[in-house]
Amino acid sequence: MSRFARDRRVFFFEEPVFENTEADLRSSVCPKTGVRVNTPVLPAGLSQREITAHQTKFLKTVVEENGIADHIAWYYTPMALEFSSELRPSLTVYDCMDELSAFAGAPPAMRHNEASLFAQADLIFTGGASLFESKKKQHTSVHLFPSSVDVPHFAQARTARQDPEDQARIPRPRLGYAGVIDERMDLELLRELATQRPEWQIVLLGPVVKIESASLPRNSNIHYLGMKQYADLPAYLAGWDIGMLPFARNESTRFISPTKTPEYLAAGLRVISSPIQDVVKPYGDLGLVEIAGDTSEFIRAAEKLLDSPHSMFRAQVDQFLSKSSWDKTWLEMNKLMENKMALEQLQGAQNSRLAPGANSVLKGVSNV
Repeated sequence: MSRFARDRRVFFFEEPVFENTEADLRSSVCPKTGVRVNTPVLPAGLSQREITAHQTKFLKTVVEENGIADHIAWYYTPMALEFSSELRPSLTVYDCMDELSAFAGAPPAMRHNEASLFAQADLIFTGGASLFESKKKQHTSVHLFPSSVDVPHFAQARTARQDPEDQARIPRPRLGYAGVIDERMDLELLRELATQRPEWQIVLLGPVVKIESASLPRNSNIHYLGMKQYADLPAYLAGWDIGMLPFARNESTRFISPTKTPEYLAAGLRVISSPIQDVVKPYGDLGLVEIAGDTSEFIRAAEKLLDSPHSMFRAQVDQFLSKSSWDKTWLEMNKLMENKMALEQLQGAQNSRLAPGANSVLKGVSNV
């Protein structure tokens, strides 16, 4: 969205937060990118109908106060349809990053809303190859855009020297994971790994959501450091010896394409992953990531990586990552959008479409 904001206004609608306060819309403009972030702040205890009513009102207010007429509606979740049905966009994009209906706690209406969004959307983008295969028969214009990476940002880890304070006290070797800790994590794998190799330190960055904290393994060599800012991640990754993707194999991980894979690699880390389809292909097949199906395989892979040099590996990684960037993704997405709008204008659709200069992107976001 920061790249779209270079020549369009971008209004980013976040999931509501609940506080002991009156309903309000918290708005800000990112000074670096110009993206306008809108967060509904709602009192706790509201019904879903009341929450949706507030979101609808806030969205209408933003549209009116900012003089938004011609616009693109960009959805990250089908649930955003429930408060944005009054929009009349020139183009509708569904950026499908996960099979959200398979996540723990997914709303019952998720599948119905996704079917409605597929019917309305002009373009479908998918965040991984397995998700693309799942969705391509549901729409006439589905496009694969695997996770890109901000290489210069994460490459800072290759030269960083100062360990963050809360990580500096942890001995080495360190095996690290950065991301949400939820039902997708293989907690038993972490427990067994920590038990069988007590000299290895397991560092976990990220919030614990949708699972009970009591279910987390509490070995002395497992360290939960909490959520970190994006800007701080390279400093943490610089202090790891191996990056991990210790995912369970269940419905919630069937279609995931972890963004951490290229980020770890850009940071110069060796990587071990569970056999997640979108990691096996291409990363495992190209020898960029070790694939481990159980604890024994994970330990063998870690031992091999801890004893192997980085030099040739990094050259291979850099060659692969040179073909993937957010700029490239943005250019290809933008071209598809402009072509679609130009085609529909040319066809003289009754509901006239806007030419390529659409000046706003309205973005519906949800964390399920």
